[in-house]
Amino acid sequence: MQPIKGIFFKLGSVTLFIVMSSLIKASADHVPPGEAVFFRSFFAIPVIFAWLWVRGDLATGLRVKSRLAHFWRGFVGTCAMGLMFAGLGVLPLPEVTAISYAAPLLTVIFAAMLLGEEVRAFRLGAVALGMAGVLIVLSPRLTVFAGEEVAKAEALGAMLVLMGAVCAALAQIYVRNLVKTEQTSAIVFYFSLTSTILALMTLPFGWVVPAPSEAGLLILAGLLGGTGQIFLTTAYRYADASVVAPFDYASMLMAILIGYFIFDEVPTTQMLLGAGLVILAGVAIILREHQLGLRRGKARQGMTPQG
Repeated sequence: MQPIKGIFFKLGSVTLFIVMSSLIKASADHVPPGEAVFFRSFFAIPVIFAWLWVRGDLATGLRVKSRLAHFWRGFVGTCAMGLMFAGLGVLPLPEVTAISYAAPLLTVIFAAMLLGEEVRAFRLGAVALGMAGVLIVLSPRLTVFAGEEVAKAEALGAMLVLMGAVCAALAQIYVRNLVKTEQTSAIVFYFSLTSTILALMTLPFGWVVPAPSEAGLLILAGLLGGTGQIFLTTAYRYADASVVAPFDYASMLMAILIGYFIFDEVPTTQMLLGAGLVILAGVAIILREHQLGLRRGKARQGMTPQG
């Protein structure tokens, strides 16, 4: 393990994904979410192919054992992406980022419900704290459904982002099952392929011809998204998840900076408070998982015959 390299690649992936989101947001006034998903997914594929070629895995890295499992992972992941992109069109970037932090918290709940994983009081308490933070972020939006049209659109956008977080959490459950039998390269590639095909199915629902500047932003978003996925995968090759996972929350600082300097978005105190609670809960769960992992390792060593 080389944790410094792992942290470097993790921060790189976080940065690339936030920049990608800002590019999607910059074109969201004109380009519908389904079309944005297509650009994000299709132009990630050449990057992934190049990565596999450099690693020498092009011949073997795309073999799969369960095409159906890849499809369902791709389906819920594409839903998550489309809903998040829709939210980016009407909400500030830091707010979308904060609400999306619900995904790892929901993953804990879904893992207990669908995978039978044991969830004890500490993790349940952390999840409850995190979801309280999400509600704090959402609450200003939920009280304006009866207000102006802009306020209604923002409220709907908040709900779409939260639904996207639910889909992202379900996608993680599928990934947890896939990694047991499938190669990481295959999971990454077939997600991009599936989401490209599914995004094309939204063509009859109002695609537009993007302006050259918009097309450039969307193509760059796809290239950055593919590179970010590779950086993320590489990070976990160099360091344990417990080491690099907390750096996910660096995306909030980046989102605030990009939102302020590029989109003139000033985060509210309430949004920052809610995001802080979600981040605290997420880090607590990560640290707890690391602690339990160490205990399980010691227990296994204790059961190993000596001498």
